[in-house]
Amino acid sequence: MASPTQSADLVIVGNILTVDPAQPTAEALAVRDGRIVAVGTRAEVQPWLGAETDVREVDGCVLPGFVEAHGHPLMEAIALSERMVDIRPVTLPDADAVVAAIHAEVAKRGADGAYLNGWDPLLQNGLPEPTLAWLDGLAETPLVIMHNSGHKAYFNTAAARAAGLTRDTPDPKGAKYGRDAAGDLDGTAEESAAVFPLLGGAIHPQDYPAMLLAECARLNRAGLTTCSEMAFDPMFRPLLAGMHDQLTVRLRTYEMSTAELHTDASPFEGDDLVRQVGIKIWVDGSPWIGNIDLTFPYLDTDATRTIGVVPGSCGHANYTKEQLAEIVGTFYPKGWQMSCHVHGDRGVDTILDVYEDALTRWPRNDHRLRLEHVGAITPVQLQRAHDLGVTASIFVDQLHYWGDVIVDGLFGPEHGETWMPCGSAVATGMRISLHNDPPVTPEEPLRNISVAATRTAPSGRVLGPEERLTVEQGIRAQTIDAAWQLFADNVIGSLEVGKYADLVVVSADPLSVAAEAIADLEVQATYLAGRQVYPKAG
Repeated sequence: MASPTQSADLVIVGNILTVDPAQPTAEALAVRDGRIVAVGTRAEVQPWLGAETDVREVDGCVLPGFVEAHGHPLMEAIALSERMVDIRPVTLPDADAVVAAIHAEVAKRGADGAYLNGWDPLLQNGLPEPTLAWLDGLAETPLVIMHNSGHKAYFNTAAARAAGLTRDTPDPKGAKYGRDAAGDLDGTAEESAAVFPLLGGAIHPQDYPAMLLAECARLNRAGLTTCSEMAFDPMFRPLLAGMHDQLTVRLRTYEMSTAELHTDASPFEGDDLVRQVGIKIWVDGSPWIGNIDLTFPYLDTDATRTIGVVPGSCGHANYTKEQLAEIVGTFYPKGWQMSCHVHGDRGVDTILDVYEDALTRWPRNDHRLRLEHVGAITPVQLQRAHDLGVTASIFVDQLHYWGDVIVDGLFGPEHGETWMPCGSAVATGMRISLHNDPPVTPEEPLRNISVAATRTAPSGRVLGPEERLTVEQGIRAQTIDAAWQLFADNVIGSLEVGKYADLVVVSADPLSVAAEAIADLEVQATYLAGRQVYPKAG
């Protein structure tokens, strides 16, 4: 270890899990100018102590700051702000409470319009059918209700008028507006390009900076120091530039692919705090609204009928294979990392075909092409993906919230038990990440590690025990491997000399407690580049 010529700004002493295979544990680490300058025993770090060094002894366990490899912080900043009402099942599990919240917000907002997020009939049993007639009966002013998946919205006539939508509005590429038999709008919108225009009334530029800072604080409370933005709109670029020095979370952005197939950005544009690394495509939709692309049908149950699935339906894709090839063929050759949301196994085959063709035509040594969520992906598909150098970010927390519904209500044991097959993924040698897709589920990286290691559904039953991860694998998937997916593992993700001192302190060593208890560990402190960002001083 090099001898210091200057003293450290900060030294942390305690039980440290570095996630560095060369030195898995340590007793202390030293930080100067935001970077780690020493990691090792107390004696090895002691030379870095100076008169001005801030020395902190921690009782808990120090880990690298957690990484959310698939998030939506720019949207969640709005969805969890005071301008929208949080009606997610984690907040309002009771259907009557959801309806009451809608009535209250309509009365409160009046002509400004009511916006709510989190409608979920699979978990909020007894919700009314959100027909256009029902929505119009609730409000003569704009009313928009976002489905908890983020893939669908329900809106009334006044909201359509405010957004400039008419029966003649064409469906955006990869998205659609629902229509009745006469061709009129029926008050539903599916996928981002159709949903986002409805939310304009919920975003006031002068209010947004405070919303984003509150979102950063929310992420920091969960121990997160880096978060991807998987639906980046270039309109946010000037705002992020203006707020750069106020951010307490590193952002890695993925711009939404558009019908114009164009971006003004260059691959990896930005710095270590805010950097654009990829382009995002939605191959299919959400299992909770029936539009994922499967080779097998949804069950015919009360649950599937509640979400409007036609008996025998295998869902559908948002794009044809040719359209996906056009998008990938436009951006990938220019150096972009591609990130494709895909749940259904048929959709996985399609995008892997497209990826394989692109890799053949435009070889690249280090592409890190991504698949997102991958609920129904099979072991054979995972092996094919790994052989192509493709990586997966897995939404394992779905098992904690929807695990019983997945098996009993949607797909049956054959396909539901192995939903989110983390074990099969790592068995191929693939580096995976775990994510929460916030605001779909709350930011809870510790729960992700716990769920990946237990695969326990709400009822307490274990789903596909062969697909469990070890706790060590779960920690990697929430730190260094997630950072690797974001092309950030050179600066974050493990506690090594030269990397930023992005740290989280939790109440106990995750390796020393029962796997099911990891979800309940407390985040005691979060540091970004050696600066404590949670809890904030004062």
